[in-house]
Amino acid sequence: MTESMQTRIAHALQGVVNPRTSEDVIRSGMIRDVAVTVEGRVRFTILLDAQDPASLVREVRQAVERVDGVHEVRVDVRDPSQSSANSAVPPVSHGAPAPPPPSAPPRGRALPVMGQEPKAKAVPPAPTPVAYPNLGRIIAISSGKGGVGKSTVSVNLAVALARQGLRVGLMDADVYGPNIPMMMGINSPPPVIGDRIQPLSAHGVKLMSLGFLIEREQPAIWRGPIVMKIVTQFLRDVNWGTLDYLLVDMPPGTGDAQLSLVQATHVHGAVIVTTPQPVSTGDALRGAKMFERVSVPVLGIVENMSYLLCAHCGKPTPLFGSGGGRALADELGVPLLGEIPLESAVREGGDSGSPIVLAHPDSPAARALSSIGLQIVEASEALQT
Repeated sequence: MTESMQTRIAHALQGVVNPRTSEDVIRSGMIRDVAVTVEGRVRFTILLDAQDPASLVREVRQAVERVDGVHEVRVDVRDPSQSSANSAVPPVSHGAPAPPPPSAPPRGRALPVMGQEPKAKAVPPAPTPVAYPNLGRIIAISSGKGGVGKSTVSVNLAVALARQGLRVGLMDADVYGPNIPMMMGINSPPPVIGDRIQPLSAHGVKLMSLGFLIEREQPAIWRGPIVMKIVTQFLRDVNWGTLDYLLVDMPPGTGDAQLSLVQATHVHGAVIVTTPQPVSTGDALRGAKMFERVSVPVLGIVENMSYLLCAHCGKPTPLFGSGGGRALADELGVPLLGEIPLESAVREGGDSGSPIVLAHPDSPAARALSSIGLQIVEASEALQT
């Protein structure tokens, strides 16, 4: 890296201030591992603490993109606790880059000795969930695998509940594939007033998504601590107001986001989305068992893409098999909340930001989704009595 390019990048990053520390990201040592190619491609790491705003990632990226000679920027996000003093690369400075630390002399591989095994590090206790009474009932919309239409179901359920006069928020916790902005037809940086992020609104639903905070093409290569930070910040630092329901669109599987949510707050129930085919219901079963293990009641199963209605005769054709959702619900001892037919209007509504419960409220899919919304309300209210 030439000195002139290094200086320009350092000056640009000095203009980005971390509101938590009131210091710029250079002075506070948040920027590490800076690398630049002769073609102007820049890659670096930002150490993002659990209390730091996630919007800092976007700010540092845009600051470096504005530097003369920079043509491509890649930002890797790392939790400071995962960066040891021995392995961390010093932050970028105005002078020439510091030489690498001397390597340790080579050593032969020693055989383990009984009684001299390294002591395991103590596992920190799980955080105590925080109650957010203003958020109403928090419902996780989850699936065992991707591609089953979980986000489509989340969006339409949120809009369907809002149409019933309920105060609804939709939190996009699918940090690896935040699709809610496109499906709701809105995508702009949310305003910040004081120290609170103001959610955006569409179709009567309050929204928060990581998609509002990062570039569209930016990959989220994040480990558990960062996911936990994002989920907690979306609950704690977003000015949701007073809600009746907060639906949380989870990423597929049983990973960091699911555990982060149940550790961050009290989740009142989970809805599992699947398709009829066994490969989907098998994964959905594991997802449901995960929620049961952490004491989150499963409100029911939603079977999406249940059948294709013939455009001419109206006869249903089960493209992905039949009965999978019912069998899964019976195995778990929970209700099958509904079977949603496969309609092109559902996909078109998701791509255009006009959910089918609004665009075609009398369609079979919209009626099924609205019915599922009513059953979720009834099931969650029954748990409170």
